Amino acid sequence: MPVYDYDCADCGAFEVVRRIAERDDPVACPQCGAPAARVTIAAPSVGGASSSGDGAGDAGSYGMSHRGGCLCCR
Repeated sequence: MPVYDYDCADCGAFEVVRRIAERDDPVACPQCGAPAARVTIAAPSVGGASSSGDGAGDAGSYGMSHRGGCLCCR
């Protein structure tokens, strides 16, 4: 089964092994028991410049550009 990342507002990030069908369902934090949402990470876009106009579309050496929501562009 795959491992998914979740984030508790009070305790922080943790991982859970779950079935794919359950991946988006909240899970109880192992430390405090509060419901925690799954962490999703946007994939970089490949190809031309970003259509958002925020400057995040500058292509790297392999022609990849990142969206403003990814962790490496913050």
